[in-house]
Amino acid sequence: MEIIKELVRSEEPTSTALGYFDGVHRGHRAVISEAVSYGRENGLVPAVFTLQQSPRTVLFGEEPKGIVTLEEKLQQLKELGVERVYLIDFRTIRHITAENFVADILLGCFHAQHTGCGFNYHFGSGAKGDGEALSQLAQKYGITETTQSQLCYGGLPVSSTRIRQCIAQGDIASVNAMLGRPYGFRLPVVHGQQLGRKLGFPTLNQKMPEGLIQPLFGVYASVVTVSGKQYRGVTNIGRKPTVGSDAVTIETWMPAYHGGALYDRTIDVRLHDFIRPEQKFDTLEALREAVLKDAGAVMQEKRT
Repeated sequence: MEIIKELVRSEEPTSTALGYFDGVHRGHRAVISEAVSYGRENGLVPAVFTLQQSPRTVLFGEEPKGIVTLEEKLQQLKELGVERVYLIDFRTIRHITAENFVADILLGCFHAQHTGCGFNYHFGSGAKGDGEALSQLAQKYGITETTQSQLCYGGLPVSSTRIRQCIAQGDIASVNAMLGRPYGFRLPVVHGQQLGRKLGFPTLNQKMPEGLIQPLFGVYASVVTVSGKQYRGVTNIGRKPTVGSDAVTIETWMPAYHGGALYDRTIDVRLHDFIRPEQKFDTLEALREAVLKDAGAVMQEKRT
């Protein structure tokens, strides 16, 4: 997948999906998949136009917490069949009018013959352009356009804001349903205190990346992928109150894994169910018994 960070003219015509796509949830995936399918059916390069940072960061100095890392976002786009990503600094386009965005960027730079967006997409200076404006301008410049309608889950709209709220509340079942895939992390394994090893359950430790929304501190049932093989795991996210930790850590034990140490390897951990809140135990033995109980529940759980 080609990643372009500057507004340069494309020699090949494209079918380009438009959006920030924070999380690449089901609504985003519908927009992207439509653009990819249209591109493949009509001999166009399947592309995505997205931003290096949230517009709110530039406009208001805010730092909205992300759902996934940029690395995972790009990986999700690749898996959906996107062949080219325009990853543009919002500051370079913030003052462009809605019509100039379509004429000079969408058509002039991306050579878009088709474009797609979500129902709530806005563009152009002051975010004055919306889906209706895009449809009208696209028609004016000879571009076909598709606007995806709103998706719902549990009777409420699927949105990045709602997903962040569910992550913070530990409602992983809803998060996974709205994402359309298990939520989790693909991060390097770092050295920990090796307390788990001393207690009989060696764990892999990962640091929570800055800039991501923090899940509710607690214990989760997880699935870990190591060298292409999946293992059930027990994952604790938090500050380990029994022994203390300054940083938020992601600590996972895989009862059925008996391979070597995984330090410095990038390992994928996906969360499936919230088991219990993080807890401070009076003794290490009480902590050990709780972890063993959590692991027993995870290993016996039926999962489709």
